Amino acid sequence: MARPAAKTWLEISRSALRHNAAALKSLVAPAELVAVVKANAYGHGLAATVNAIDDIADRFAVDSLDEALAVRAAGSIRPVIILGYTPPSRLAEVVRHGFSQTIYDIAAVKLMSRHATSRRPAKVHIKLETGTSRQGVLAADLPALAKTIRKLPNLTVEGVHTHYANIEDTTDSSYAMLQLKRFRSALRLLDHCDIRPPLVHTACSAAAILFPETRFAAVRTGIALYGLWPSKETFLQARHKNIALKLQPALTWKTSVAQVKRLPAGTPVSYGLTEKLHRPSTIAVLPFGYYDGYDRGLSSAGEVLVNGHRCRILGRVCMNMCVVDVTSAGRIKPDDEVVLLGRQGREVISAEEIAGRIGTINYEIVSRINPLLPRVAVK
Repeated sequence: MARPAAKTWLEISRSALRHNAAALKSLVAPAELVAVVKANAYGHGLAATVNAIDDIADRFAVDSLDEALAVRAAGSIRPVIILGYTPPSRLAEVVRHGFSQTIYDIAAVKLMSRHATSRRPAKVHIKLETGTSRQGVLAADLPALAKTIRKLPNLTVEGVHTHYANIEDTTDSSYAMLQLKRFRSALRLLDHCDIRPPLVHTACSAAAILFPETRFAAVRTGIALYGLWPSKETFLQARHKNIALKLQPALTWKTSVAQVKRLPAGTPVSYGLTEKLHRPSTIAVLPFGYYDGYDRGLSSAGEVLVNGHRCRILGRVCMNMCVVDVTSAGRIKPDDEVVLLGRQGREVISAEEIAGRIGTINYEIVSRINPLLPRVAVK
């Protein structure tokens, strides 16, 4: 593959995306696979991801109307569920394009019905609040919402769903099972109101992998689709339960060496003089920084791969540049390829490793990579 004409870029493996999608679909069958491609496909590039798995995914899920439109612009005609908030001024667009909108309040339902016709009904998914204390209709308010829905014309309740608050980073599933119990109770209430949505879904990646009882008619897989485990606990539980699921990380983040220089011991490096060289050193200036999504918390802590060697960030991460110690990496020259996240030779820097260094999660590491950076699909 020819390198892109960019100083920093991402390579997205089509085969890894397809492997993960197919493996997850096989695991959860006969439930539908709803591929979550919000947040620029968790940093992997929405268009590239949609194109890679369009023939495997049954539906796509996004956070916003603009992301739903991007799925269409990528060429997919698969059904799209908008999971997040859509401003009232744009609900007419949702109806016009035939997208499915998550709803949890009477005002939004009424407005969507007003924009719908018998030939183009408004498709909605009711979001139930079961214990995450985020978006969703409370159990006490569900009867009034159901009653309103029953009276409104040109409205199709396509789905009903919820989201688990504590199913990934724990080995204790009791709270998740409490949420599942509350969800089933809400389903019975909707059934009593003659509302029986065909697409019932609760499972995120961790739930879909570990708990078959959460799958219902569909599962929403996000992080696992990209070859990343939702948490260490999820991975360990899957192994304990003998779940034969192998995920392949799909993203490699690369840059190039911009400059190489030899500096004496005691030389301060980067802003604030926070670090001085403790020995005569060869340093490489790399053209990426926190603007690109590489967290400033990795100052004097992060590592990159140069010539297959781990090389530490020296001093502070800058807006558009970093400095690394390449003294032990052999002969380095300008334009040599550097890996920030991914594999080079026998070494691998994972999203989990980077997340651990700054006290966050792999979701944040990949989804915060600047969407303006080129994403190149590779085999």
